[in-house]
Amino acid sequence: MSALARYFKFIGKNVAGYDKTVTPLTTELQNLGIAVHYEDSVALISQTFLTPENTLVVYTPAVSKDHNELQYFTGHAFTIKKRAEVLGIITRDTFCFAVAGTHGKTTTSCILAHLLKETGTPLTAFLGGISEDFDSNFLLEGNEYSVVEADEFDRSFLQLSPNVACITSMDADHLDIYGDSDSLKASFFEFAKRLKPQGKLFVRHGLPLAGVTYGIEDNSDYCIRNIKIEHGTYIFDLGTPETTLKGVKFNKPGRHNLLNGLVAFAMAIEAGPPLDRLVEALETFKGVQRRFSYIIKEKDFVFIDDYAHHPTEINAVYEAIKEMHPNKKTLAVFQPHLFSRTKDFVTDFASSLSKFDSILLLEIYPAREKPIEGVSAEWLLDKIANPVKKLVKKEALAKEIKKQNPEVLVTMGAGDIGLEIEKLKVALSYEN
Repeated sequence: MSALARYFKFIGKNVAGYDKTVTPLTTELQNLGIAVHYEDSVALISQTFLTPENTLVVYTPAVSKDHNELQYFTGHAFTIKKRAEVLGIITRDTFCFAVAGTHGKTTTSCILAHLLKETGTPLTAFLGGISEDFDSNFLLEGNEYSVVEADEFDRSFLQLSPNVACITSMDADHLDIYGDSDSLKASFFEFAKRLKPQGKLFVRHGLPLAGVTYGIEDNSDYCIRNIKIEHGTYIFDLGTPETTLKGVKFNKPGRHNLLNGLVAFAMAIEAGPPLDRLVEALETFKGVQRRFSYIIKEKDFVFIDDYAHHPTEINAVYEAIKEMHPNKKTLAVFQPHLFSRTKDFVTDFASSLSKFDSILLLEIYPAREKPIEGVSAEWLLDKIANPVKKLVKKEALAKEIKKQNPEVLVTMGAGDIGLEIEKLKVALSYEN
């Protein structure tokens, strides 16, 4: 949403909005001259925006239907559109790259935007996270091409009509919306049909969809082989349908990130840049905030922060730590996101978290949801098999982490745990 706000501000529109809490993102928007308020009150909306014929209201499904401001706009004949519909309108006349999947969308779209920018492609990018290469979730380098995340939540991605798309994963998620995993998968098949004529779809090897495949050490159309790790950098051969590129380098840990980099590379080829320049750009990709981000990286202590909020993502983080920091004592701090997701995947969450040497669990971040009876962080904690576990308050985190003295600390979650990272960095830097 903040990327859209930046876009409209950039093209000269008056922009204002509501958010639930103050964050670095909302502060940046305010610094751009965008008015943001944090109380759900129609009285706080400027008169500038209370004329229906002059105002476009954009919202996401994260805003509940009983939101006072949304109800006001709905009841007074305003033009109201979901974020995904607006993205579809903005990108309709561009050559659109869309990144879909239950995991990896943000990292893949940020890598793709970086590759296209570095190879001189005129693009606009709307990203779901802060790219460390642009220090933003919005990039405007031209309007011939566009990069967007195709969000499956609430079937939003069916508003897009991309020229090139990828599907990174189709794991069960958002069951509060879809009901079951089959309905979720069906929506991805519908998304695949949204491609423009002569469009191209890239799919991760093993997914039940027709398209150009990508994978690691398999028979995919785009394939990574002969992986080595040197000083935290992957070095590998990258096979395309036409050639094999030797000694390609990528600096983000985790096989899941390698796959993200691979499909971004394959998609970027469709814009026509020279392969050697794409290889150079792939090596220089810095990363995305809160996607396996190193907060502290010293010889005796490593602090990693990640947005992981699904068991599959937690497993990917664990595997990346095991690969990059083998045999290190690892403490995982996890903030569950949504009561419904915790309820739907409690067994899988317990299994994923149990792999770490010790676990600190925060209370569930509710986001748009009301509590569900019987669903709590304590309930999840009881199901974690590893006995080295504890439920903690955010204000007690630093003290508890110091007490445990891990070699590797990883914080995970999609709620407001991200706002704790700088505080923890300060507190833990003095210790290490």
